[in-house]
Parts: sequence; structure tokens; C-alpha cells
Amino acid sequence: MGRVINTDSTGKKRNQNMRTAAEILRRLSQKGTIDEEAKDMVATLVYSFREIDEGIEQSAEVWEKRDYWMKAEEFRQRWRWAGASADEIQALVFSDNWQQLPLIIVKLLPLFKDIKITKLTRKESSWQGSYDRLIREKPPVK
Repeated sequence: MGRVINTDSTGKKRNQNMRTAAEILRRLSQKGTIDEEAKDMVATLVYSFREIDEGIEQSAEVWEKRDYWMKAEEFRQRWRWAGASADEIQALVFSDNWQQLPLIIVKLLPLFKDIKITKLTRKESSWQGSYDRLIREKPPVK
């Protein structure tokens, strides 16, 4: 019996989400206004960053099982921005504070400097409806 190889690893998902976020950030930086499509793209960033954040602990635990404690902690530190960014962008969406979006984009762009985008591969359908889905998560005001 051969070795079982997980083709859907957290690293692969992380890379896919980073690529999606990089393409969305590029498209958002070229938009002049916040329209419905831009809101969907911003919401997709929240979901991408959440998924990245969820996989970080799982990846770090693999290092810890091999007794690479420092490497695991460095890994957590390097990716800590993902969860924080998801929370920050979600707060922007929930508060309808869209004038803060350019500042957030500028802050995120350096994190994606290593991703070379020669061709946009993500289709608009991959983020359509994300804004409405995110808004449904908003806790009711008491």
C-alpha cells in the first residue's frame, strides 16, 4: 500500500487564499468607487483571511510535533496579521466605514509583495454574494 498524500493541505489552501486576496487587492486598488462588486470583494477578503488564520494553528502544531517549538512560534507570529486583518475589515463592513478601506489596502499590500500577478485568474463569480453573506453574520443591535 502506498503513502497517502493530502492534496488539500492547509499550506495549499493558504496559498490559494493568498492568491485570491492578492488579486482582489489589485482590483480594489484600481477601483474608483465602492460599488456592490467592491463590497463583495472586501467581504471575500474577510473570508480568505479567516481561512488562512484557521489553518495557521494546524500548521504550527505540525512543527511542534517534531519539537520545533521556535519554528512553530515564528510561524504563528508571521501569520498573526491574517486574523487581525479579517477582524479589522469585518468591523469596517459592519460599521459601513468605507473611507477607511484605502488605508487598510495600503497596509495589506506589502504582505503580498511576493505574489506575482501576471494574469488575473479569479472570476467575479468567486466573490459574488459575499457581502450579503457577511452582513448576515452581523450580530443584531440591542
